[in-house]
Amino acid sequence: MSKLAAGDLMSLEQYARERPAFRAQVLRHKAERQLAVGPNVTWCFEDRLTVQYQVQEMLRAERIFEPQGIQGELEAYNPLIPDGGNWKVTLLIEFAQPVERVQALARLRGIEDRCWVQVAGHERVFAIADEDLPRTNEEKTSAVHFLRFELEPAMIASLRGGARLAAGIDHEHYRYVVHEVPAAMRLALLADFA
Repeated sequence: MSKLAAGDLMSLEQYARERPAFRAQVLRHKAERQLAVGPNVTWCFEDRLTVQYQVQEMLRAERIFEPQGIQGELEAYNPLIPDGGNWKVTLLIEFAQPVERVQALARLRGIEDRCWVQVAGHERVFAIADEDLPRTNEEKTSAVHFLRFELEPAMIASLRGGARLAAGIDHEHYRYVVHEVPAAMRLALLADFA
């Protein structure tokens, strides 16, 4: 999947005109790529379109139109686009109550390293987490992490052949398994290997 370049982006004026329709398109697309892993964690599988939306929104919010500013946003977000043999995931830890959230983030240190996917007939693949910067310290973990799952060619071939996909988290304080990722999502994620 190719990375974004400045020429792939809309100008601020064009984005202002097209934002409602583009946003609706992206939200439909993202719905096919979000997986609840237990009651408090959501995985958002990123791709070129989701990243373009993030960049366009940042440019809009920050009123960035200078070439160097645009390039800076591209450099920050392009690493979230899959490379053809992997999935890139934004992990969100969600607790509604502030006190509960603080306690959970302290308890869930290291959760990002315990996330896995498994293609039926193959070993689990654990995430490579937060390659840009550490998001866990001695006191707590962050509510947002960036994960990369590297799949072997045989795993991708099995998925293309219809193999079941499971996902989960195996942390001492948060153990949940999605025994079968919904078929529509599995098909959407196959596009990341094109």
